[in-house]
Amino acid sequence: MKKIINKIPLDGFAGLKQNFGSDAISGFLVFLLALPLSLGIAGASDFPPIYGLITAMIGGIVVALFAGSLLTIKGPAAGLIVIVAGAVAELGHGDSDLGWKLALGAVVVAGVIQVLFGVLKLGSLSDFFPLSAVHGMLAAIGIIIISKQLHILVGMNPVTEAGKPMVEPVELLVELKNTFANFFLHKEVAIVGLSSLAIVFGWPMIPIKAIKKIPSALIVLIVAIPLGMYLGIHNVIANEATGIKAFSPLLEFKKGLLDIVGINVSFDGFSQTGVFIKFVIMFALVGSLEALLTVKAIDMLDPFKRKSNTNKDLIAVGIGNIIAGTLGGLPMISEVARSSANVSNGGKTRWANFFHGIFILLFLLFAISFSDLIPKAALAAMLIGVGYKLAHPKEFGHMAKIGWDQVIVFLTTIIFTLLTDLLIGIAAGILIKLIIHLVHGAPLKNLFNAKSKVNGQTITVQGAALFSNFISIKKKILEFKYTENITLDVTACNLVDHSVIETLHHLKDDFANDGGSLTILGVEELRAIGNSKHQHAALKRK
Repeated sequence: MKKIINKIPLDGFAGLKQNFGSDAISGFLVFLLALPLSLGIAGASDFPPIYGLITAMIGGIVVALFAGSLLTIKGPAAGLIVIVAGAVAELGHGDSDLGWKLALGAVVVAGVIQVLFGVLKLGSLSDFFPLSAVHGMLAAIGIIIISKQLHILVGMNPVTEAGKPMVEPVELLVELKNTFANFFLHKEVAIVGLSSLAIVFGWPMIPIKAIKKIPSALIVLIVAIPLGMYLGIHNVIANEATGIKAFSPLLEFKKGLLDIVGINVSFDGFSQTGVFIKFVIMFALVGSLEALLTVKAIDMLDPFKRKSNTNKDLIAVGIGNIIAGTLGGLPMISEVARSSANVSNGGKTRWANFFHGIFILLFLLFAISFSDLIPKAALAAMLIGVGYKLAHPKEFGHMAKIGWDQVIVFLTTIIFTLLTDLLIGIAAGILIKLIIHLVHGAPLKNLFNAKSKVNGQTITVQGAALFSNFISIKKKILEFKYTENITLDVTACNLVDHSVIETLHHLKDDFANDGGSLTILGVEELRAIGNSKHQHAALKRK
């Protein structure tokens, strides 16, 4: 268990004064990571790349001031690339500029819904989704990102028989055979792309800790920009149908901050009611889920073990999305890679996120034209690295260790997401999880309704404790202070699932950190499904 540091940093302006040095340094280092990634994520989402920085700037300068989490970094995330690009394509019908503005309307409405989520205290929303399905969703997103960016890495832009750019992940994966067969058709682009990819994957392997602290994305820029200039690359994309290189209209940057800041949103997408509502739901649901999961993960990394206010954070992110969407930016979340970097760089308060936003603002004011020098192939390499982390082979191994039931849910979510979309994918994962629970003896009446009661310091659960009914159980647990000694009795349960077991382990740590205890009674009468030895395996009646 991570050692707890007793002296909790101050918040507000007192915290700014107390931790100015550490937060400013961390904010600068996070800025170096956020700069290329924000540009790359926006470009991959078919948004004008510079608007990725607009989102990051708003997430830092505005949202940081009233966010419910102290260490998370707000900005555009790779996990939403698939949804954003889909919104641009479906709402714009091939017109990228129109699709961008109509997608912004969905982002703004989703932001309003996120604010309502927070007001209605739905910050525990993430507890409803089975962890294996969430991991499957993220892995599928990683595969989708890689399927597109591998083509761009070598200067290819596959098109359908109708002459439109390919967007379906399965099509893009199948098309890789042709891209690999023509790997060096545009050799200058391929050289930059492969060199950048080697840095992305090779830099973390360097054994010297001081060097490893420099973000690999920064090294990619240092190498790729002069290399691209030497090879004469000017942010071009090759159309596979013609072989002709052409400038992408989404890579032409304006030259001043005042030229790009303005009202860009359009709500004309309302006329495409079904499509518009679909993307509003996906932005609100997936964005909120990713943001909440990141907050949960960063709270576990916080050396001071502070607890974030998830409802307040949802409101802050929602407001940020309303502002960003109005001005042209991508939807924002609490982004896990930049937030983790903030913790490891020594960030202590919300001001680290604020400083990261200030440095992005300075870049937009004084160095915006520099962005046009970054080769698209280099950005593709960075995104492939992000996608690989999301779909890392160890994720598959991790699920297998927990149990075969988790593997089924994990793979079902991936397959349905790749074949359809994220909403259907996560719904399929939830459905198969519920079916597995019924097979293992969970009473039908307890699937969504936990039968639990509080008697003194003991909470008794009957029937089953599942991801789908755990919110009410967790609410009863959190009615006690972390300094108290309480017991959760699952003796009368036929099944306790993996998501509940893992969450209970984290809650046990939270109670222990504050001097209390959470004892789980009755698990010794249950056995792990599939005879798994993993501590988070689902448990059923022997």
